[in-house]
Amino acid sequence: MKTYAVKANEVRKEWYVVDAEGQTLGRLATQIARVLIGKHKPTFSKNIDTGDFVIVLNADKVVLTGKKVNDKEYIRHSRYPGGLKSVTFKEMLAKHPDRIIKAAVDGMLPKNKLRAIRMRKLKVYTGCQHPHEAQQPRPLPMD
Repeated sequence: MKTYAVKANEVRKEWYVVDAEGQTLGRLATQIARVLIGKHKPTFSKNIDTGDFVIVLNADKVVLTGKKVNDKEYIRHSRYPGGLKSVTFKEMLAKHPDRIIKAAVDGMLPKNKLRAIRMRKLKVYTGCQHPHEAQQPRPLPMD
């Protein structure tokens, strides 16, 4: 018997919605990354984007455990001398709560050419409303 290899035009994309209110950031990000990669499907393939779309609501209500609320920092560099910038979790939560979830999921995706394509399928919103009702998203089953 031959192994079935899925083709890119045979992949069926689904839409899932997740409420991040009260959920731990890391545990939520692993579930989202799993769906974006497509590992929840029997037709998973490493070299083809078989993942689904994920909508995250209430991104500003995600929680961290321990003292990470005060200690966690998001660091970036402008590539100029002295261009190191760091923002704490509290500051990021106040200004850009959607970037917190995007950074966590981005760090959990494989570092390859499909990473940017998979990240485009992640939609993060701070409120409980989203403009993707036409796609009829289903609730994401959390394991």
